[in-house]
Amino acid sequence: MTSEAAELLEVLWGRASTTPVSASQLRVLFILEHGEGINLRTLADALGSTPPSTSRLCDRLQAVGYIERAPSAISRRELRLFLSARGRSFLAELRTRREHAVESVLAQMPVAQRTALAEGLAAFCATAAAQLHEDDSPAVRTA
Repeated sequence: MTSEAAELLEVLWGRASTTPVSASQLRVLFILEHGEGINLRTLADALGSTPPSTSRLCDRLQAVGYIERAPSAISRRELRLFLSARGRSFLAELRTRREHAVESVLAQMPVAQRTALAEGLAAFCATAAAQLHEDDSPAVRTA
């Protein structure tokens, strides 16, 4: 069921999308949104990719004006990555289009099923956030 729901969301969001970026580039934007100022190596690790591949993704995103690179205050050899104002605007618009696509489906569901879904999704989000928080804790990383 979860696999089918995920696939249906992808189809819905694909229909709602006018995105000029690939799925990999979109992941970069989401990571930078939550990790402003990270360096290329940290981004590559988050993507499970290599720094050269990640650098090429960033080159394309910088060319369309969605990200900016700035020298690090710690090391002149290192660049920090940031979302640009245009990148933030793009993500906001993308989320709005995706929300509208999901809302149109939800509007057709019976109220009781919508309520049950909302409760289930809230529980899912809370549990997933707790798990991510545990995975990010220093004790887990050093163990």
